[in-house]
Amino acid sequence: LQKELLKYKQEARNLQGIKDALQQRLIQQDASVLQLKQELLRANMDKEELHNQNVDLQRKVDERNRLLAEYKKELCQKDRHLQQHQTKLDEMLRQLSEANYQQVDLERELEHREALLAHCMKREAEE
Repeated sequence: LQKELLKYKQEARNLQGIKDALQQRLIQQDASVLQLKQELLRANMDKEELHNQNVDLQRKVDERNRLLAEYKKELCQKDRHLQQHQTKLDEMLRQLSEANYQQVDLERELEHREALLAHCMKREAEE
């Protein structure tokens, strides 16, 4: 019985050593799991922050696209107005050119009539 008791005590010590080693390993694994959970939490927070930044950037892109569309629309309207004004300007320049030609013709006619009038007055004076 003494031998058997020593054998069982030795077996109990061995089992206690295995148990202690397993508990130590379990503590290490729990620490690793805790560390992994913390890293996962940080990663999720970083992911959430990146998602929020992405949403913010997308909102800014949408706003800039909206402004760009408005600017393009305004630019098209201004181009149309510019084209209309250019057409009016071309018409006015044409009319001005015609008026200048008419003015030159009228000045020639006036000079001719003044010459005739002077000639008539000279003839009348001679008579």
